Parts: sequence; C-alpha cells; structure tokens
Amino acid sequence: MGETLTTAQLNTLLSLLSSQGVASTMLFSPEVIADVVTMRFLLSDYPDVLKSQLELFAKQATVDFALMEKFPDWSKPGLVLMDMDSTTIQIECIDEIARLYGVGEQVSAVTALAMQGKLDFNESLRTRVSKLENMPISILKEVADNMPLMPGLTSLIAGLKQAGWKVAIASGGFNYFAERLQKDHGFDFTIANTLEIENDYLTGTVTGEIVNADVKARTLKELAEQYSIPMSQTVAIGDGANDLVMMDASAMGIAIHAKPIVQEKAAISLNNLDLQGALAILSAHKNASWKK
Repeated sequence: MGETLTTAQLNTLLSLLSSQGVASTMLFSPEVIADVVTMRFLLSDYPDVLKSQLELFAKQATVDFALMEKFPDWSKPGLVLMDMDSTTIQIECIDEIARLYGVGEQVSAVTALAMQGKLDFNESLRTRVSKLENMPISILKEVADNMPLMPGLTSLIAGLKQAGWKVAIASGGFNYFAERLQKDHGFDFTIANTLEIENDYLTGTVTGEIVNADVKARTLKELAEQYSIPMSQTVAIGDGANDLVMMDASAMGIAIHAKPIVQEKAAISLNNLDLQGALAILSAHKNASWKK
C-alpha cells in the first residue's frame, strides 16, 4: 500500500515472493481503496523470514504492507480502539502543555522513555504531572484549541461510522483533550486520566485510576461486550509501548508511526501512510475480485 505503486515496485515484490517459494494469487491490477493505492495478494503459505524481507522492501519503496492470516469482517459491526497522543493527534499533549509552562525538556525526556517501555508508566505519569503543579488551566485550553489531527483521522472515523463500526479512545493522556476530540469528531467513547484542578490551577496530581496498558486492554474487552461485538471484530491502533497489551488483545493491532518496540511486536505497522492506511486495510476485502 502506498500513495503510488509502480510497475518496478510490483516486479520487485513478485521476485521477492518467488525467491522464497511463495505461491501467490494476485488481483488484476492495483486499486485505490480509501484513497490509498493498494495491491492485494493471496499467499498459500510463506516462511517466517518473509515478514522481515517485506519490511526491508517497504522501507526502500516507501510503502506499507499488512501480512495477516485473518482480517476482521468489514461487513459486520466492529470496534476500533485508538490511543490518542501521536495516534489520533500528532502531538503528545503533556509535552505541549509542559512546554508552554516552561518545563518542557524535563517532561518530554520522561515521556520518550515511557513510550519506549523503559519506565513504569504509572510512575512516569505521576512524575511528569507533578511538574505541572500550579499551571493555569488556560494552557490546557490553548493546547486543546490547536490539537493537530493525525492525517486521515476524519476519513477513518467517517468510514467506520458508515460501516456500522464503533470507534473509541483509550489514552494514557488526559480526558480534557480526549473529551474535546469526542465532542468535535464523534468518538463513541473515551477514557483517559483526570488532572486534579483547584481554583483553575493544576495541583500536580491525577485523580482516579491511571489509564495504563492493562486498563486499555480491559477497556477494549469491556467495550466489545457493551456493544455486543465479538473480539474477532476488534482493532487496536497505537504508537507506544503502553498500547501493546490492547493491541495483543485485539484481533488486529495496527502500529502507526510507532516506537521501534511497537513496530517489532505489532501485527501491522504503518510507517509511511497515515490513518487512511488503516481504513484501507480494514475495508480492502469488501469488493475484492480475486483472479481464479
């Protein structure tokens, strides 16, 4: 999948498959699915080494690929649960508010380590939030008013809604921002952390249960049950180490411009495409005409 797919790229891919002894059945020609140029193959069998070779090909060709044995059924109701920071939006909100408050470098360094899985998430969150003590809530509003959406987000939500799917946010960030996204863009549900506020200033603490990796995975299962959606119809999209548990719990985990540890473990990694790529993957099979 990519913005374009050339004949040379296709020939290289076919040679790669052939060199691994992979028998493939190919569609007649590339198709544009959800504004993404897509080529689909049915692979009868393939060696484990094929994924790493496809990763190298995708990097060199600036394209993405999805190698899956089974996809959720686009024609039936499903659920997509998304991370927020660096997934639905292009920023880490805590880093932005910290920057505006003058403690940006201290906070962003901790954020980077936490998203790489090198720090306990709960403790890292408390440490970062403590540095925001006495910050006026006007800074929260400034960031919320200017959150840059991840490209493809509105198309993904519209496509999911049209197909009868639910779409939600489970974020280790803050509900101040998640609730704004829900209001403005129609998410069915959001869960995130609550910043304690007194007299229009942050106290430097969070209240309630911290939304960590386990809570995200639990939320996926609870929402699936609430909406009467089988787990085989669930998708999780994220970029950080604290998204891995929910991605593993879902039928399909999609990493979007993710940290290396997430790319390594996710079933699908989008490194070149935006969220349009996720929509293309989910809807790809609905009108397939496979060569006999």
